[in-house]
Amino acid sequence: MSILPDGRFVDDAPYTGEDISEIRDKDLDVPNWRLVFRRFRQHKLGLASAIFLLLSYFMLPFAGFLSPYTPNERNAFHLYAPPQMVRLFHEGEFIGPYVYPITAEVDQVNFRWIYEQDRKNPAKLSFFCEGGKYNLLGFIPSDTHLVCAPEGATVFFWGSDRLGRDVFSRIMYGAQLSLTVGLVGITVSFLIGIILGSIAGYFGGFLDWIINRVIEILRSLPELPLWLALSAAVPSHWGPVSVFFIISIILGILDWPGLARAVRSKFLSLREEEFVKAAEMMGAKPSRVIRKHLLPNFLSHLIASATLSIPAMILGETALSFLGLGLRAPAVSWGVMLNDAQNLASIEIYPWTAIPMLPIIVVVLAFNFFGDGLRDALDPNRA
Repeated sequence: MSILPDGRFVDDAPYTGEDISEIRDKDLDVPNWRLVFRRFRQHKLGLASAIFLLLSYFMLPFAGFLSPYTPNERNAFHLYAPPQMVRLFHEGEFIGPYVYPITAEVDQVNFRWIYEQDRKNPAKLSFFCEGGKYNLLGFIPSDTHLVCAPEGATVFFWGSDRLGRDVFSRIMYGAQLSLTVGLVGITVSFLIGIILGSIAGYFGGFLDWIINRVIEILRSLPELPLWLALSAAVPSHWGPVSVFFIISIILGILDWPGLARAVRSKFLSLREEEFVKAAEMMGAKPSRVIRKHLLPNFLSHLIASATLSIPAMILGETALSFLGLGLRAPAVSWGVMLNDAQNLASIEIYPWTAIPMLPIIVVVLAFNFFGDGLRDALDPNRA
């Protein structure tokens, strides 16, 4: 043991061959994905966002089970009902989860609904009970819900809208479309962007010139008016599923130029590398060179770009549905719900009708934080 000039103690004992081998096996012989995960764990906000998004997508097939009502189930006697608090204790005694029944009255002076709670008769919630019919996992008919309203009462966790529909249930069902549209759109965008960007960057020449002119034309067009024009061209008699896929494809088609330009610029530099020349000299076809040698070197950027592009797709669908040119009723999405809450006077009186904007904000932020953390973890120059 020796002492450095700054007062620190240092162990002078040399490493044994066994110790060096252990360090090498532990720190060097580690799969790349594990090193990426170690770096990603250091980004606490990104890790929390990844867990939140994983849980959000995991709940999508079970939205009907988790919701107390079906999305379009109406309660004509509880229009604009306020959020109901779930309580456990009544008059100092634990009786389990319950809500107070509410009754509606019309305020003739202010022209609004007023609800009074019956605090003398708590209504206990029912669990794993029968309710409205839905499809579990999208294809299994079921009518079992996690929680149901007791007899003679309602359970509106986040209130009800102008038609007496439960806002919480509609948000859960709306997540199925609003979160899925980003995945479908980014799939279309990546297929087009990677294919055209690879062709332009690897082959160059006339193909590169044509693809670049197309990219420049699309990027020069104003985005929102183009969205509106293409969405307005969708026939109004089409069903919700058809409109959903058309909107997803429109969002994907308009988002690919940025990715194609990034892929092209990366391939222009990589195609002159020695490992690419060696593969070409060994007789590898251009498709194999692109698939096996060029794209893997660009994979980290593609993954990070995907996580940062999905929020734009979600916001695009929300904006189109809010303007009435995207998904339409009876389809349920967060944008459709915001379209129903366009009346600012109603929001001022019944503020819970604007709750659908909260999951949009939270999900978009989560995707951005997750993308930032993933980009840092995949960066080979990161210390």
